[in-house]
Amino acid sequence: MLRARHFAAATIAGIGLAMTATVSPGLAEVVGEQEYMAACAGCHGESAKGDGPLAGLLNISTPDLSTLSQANDGSFPFEAVLKVIDGRSDIRAHGSSMPVWGEFFQPSASSQRGETPDMVVRGRILSLVNYLESIQE
Repeated sequence: MLRARHFAAATIAGIGLAMTATVSPGLAEVVGEQEYMAACAGCHGESAKGDGPLAGLLNISTPDLSTLSQANDGSFPFEAVLKVIDGRSDIRAHGSSMPVWGEFFQPSASSQRGETPDMVVRGRILSLVNYLESIQE
């Protein structure tokens, strides 16, 4: 079950919880890890240390995602991470070094349970953010 602060942060960010609200905590972590391995590990590495196989090909330094809490005075920056991953609310006139996963997930978003595609995308991203929080050092 999502902790109260995650629920509040998700609500503030406009997250549709319909997809993830019915998922058991253990399954939610597995889903988040699968999302991470498919979308993030190429650059950030399987251990999230910034050492993925594509990291050396980038013109920027790939951040270590396992130390986000350390860099934020011991508190996981849930809402900030969510916004960076989703990316759709930022104005990206000059481009970005981070893919906009909200846009990337949108074309494949479908549901058999009546959720809108946006709810499916937000559920995937929320699972990913929860996974990142679970691997903090």
